[in-house]
Amino acid sequence: MQFKQTLLILILCPVFAFSQSTYLTQGSKENILIERLEILGQKDSILNFSKTKPINRLQLVRGATSFKQLHPGIILSKTDEHNLQSLYVNNIEYLSDTQRAAIKSKRAIWRFYTTPANLYEVHVEDFDLVINPIIQFQYMKESDNDESLFLNSRGVGIRGRIANKIGFAASIVDNQERDPLYVQAWEDKFQSVPGAGYYKNFKGTGFDYFDARGYFTFNVTKYIDVAFGYDRNFIGSGYRSLFLSDFGNNTLFLKLNTRIWKINYQNLFMELQQTEPRGPDRLLRKKYAAFHHLDVNVTKKLNIGLFEGVMFGRSDHFEFGYLNPVIFYRSIEQQNGSFDNSVAGIDFKLNTLKKVQFYGQFLLDEFNLEQIKDNDGWWANKWGLQIGGKYINAFGIKNLDLQLEYNRVRPFTYSHRDSVANYTHYNQPLAHPLGANFSETIGILRYQPAPKWMLLAKAMYWKQGLDTGSRSFGSNIFLPNTSPPRQGDYGYEIVSGIESTTATLSFLLSYELKENLFIESSLTHRNFEVPANTSLSASTTIVAFGIRWNMHRRLFEF
Repeated sequence: MQFKQTLLILILCPVFAFSQSTYLTQGSKENILIERLEILGQKDSILNFSKTKPINRLQLVRGATSFKQLHPGIILSKTDEHNLQSLYVNNIEYLSDTQRAAIKSKRAIWRFYTTPANLYEVHVEDFDLVINPIIQFQYMKESDNDESLFLNSRGVGIRGRIANKIGFAASIVDNQERDPLYVQAWEDKFQSVPGAGYYKNFKGTGFDYFDARGYFTFNVTKYIDVAFGYDRNFIGSGYRSLFLSDFGNNTLFLKLNTRIWKINYQNLFMELQQTEPRGPDRLLRKKYAAFHHLDVNVTKKLNIGLFEGVMFGRSDHFEFGYLNPVIFYRSIEQQNGSFDNSVAGIDFKLNTLKKVQFYGQFLLDEFNLEQIKDNDGWWANKWGLQIGGKYINAFGIKNLDLQLEYNRVRPFTYSHRDSVANYTHYNQPLAHPLGANFSETIGILRYQPAPKWMLLAKAMYWKQGLDTGSRSFGSNIFLPNTSPPRQGDYGYEIVSGIESTTATLSFLLSYELKENLFIESSLTHRNFEVPANTSLSASTTIVAFGIRWNMHRRLFEF
């Protein structure tokens, strides 16, 4: 593929006028390059506003294109150059006709694959359209399990723009899967499939479900973007998020994003499903969430974020006060009688040494200063802490990236007095998949020795306090944090209850056969131990082989 980098940079700058954009899909490979460019560049504000995901495609291309202009002294590796070209190919609607001609496929199949990344595309005056297949087939074999495990996903995704003012994207994927035994146990316990909504049983121990997503976007002004639809969002710089993760099911959302000067301010309003047992077809009860996240580039290298959110539900009306995009939610929640579940938090991201990024989050659910001073484990001192670091081109080896992350969440964090206001959606956590009452350490090694090859190794270890009988020790955030599940007000520390430990080690080898078409193999070992009750302990090893096309990896890391 011929790609004229110099021509691209010279022509692209005038293209970015007052125009609309869609977002990267979940698990997009472009995220890896943006993370690396952000750390290498240290001070590019376009890239530093990356804590709110998914990332705007227009801002993505703009930031990547300006990178070499802003940092002429940084020489990218051969693999980074390849990934940069791939970024443009996969966001082609934001390139001019001349730029598209420079990356045109040498062997188009009739009107298909005129460029390397897209099955079918249209770029005419006032209209862009991109259509791609979505496919993932995976075969897995688990130790001590006679059944074969599998994932079978097929679908289609579209995206585009109308008159440079309205963006749209949609996808629908049909899935059948049979998951490892520990995942099946999770599904039986919580009556849900991770990352899915409504599902049916498939061939006994398997599941059948649709994953349908879609949204449209438009500009209110040059600096304010609006998106409305059904998809997932993520807030944070870490592998996990204590604010909002993409672990669970899609949500109906309205998002306002304001980006100006050194500030990025996002308002996110979501309609969610209350915690309910599975049963016959019926109208599920709704609840709502409203989040604010303010990003400020305090210095060229340091970004600070402020977060607040509230979970609420009403049987007879909507709480319109929470629609205010600038007010503190806690003040409204107090005016309403402190009935809802409000949270607040702060996060940071610091790029330093041109190879390292430090990041973190602190979530505050509820606390009492006097009780903290007494240090007697009052149940309602609820908070979560994340601290982490990323080290790119580690030890002088190009495209060897390391990440270390530590998460710690107190008992009963995210829970509430009822199922309406707990921090969940469709029987799944909205933030960290472990819920609460745990401490976790994650280590990640990612290495791209050549443009199309990637090795990914992950080690995870966590301790979590489990419930005893009918007594809740605060790990299960679906349970009410009132009596009788919670018995007593004091003596609750992290890992209170029955102490359990989980260690997971995984290796992935991936080869990109063509744009966004990956052939992959993986090995995962998971060891779960409960010293107080060894009958609950379990160890398993899973070997998997698969092919993935325009779809994120299906992971079960809990």
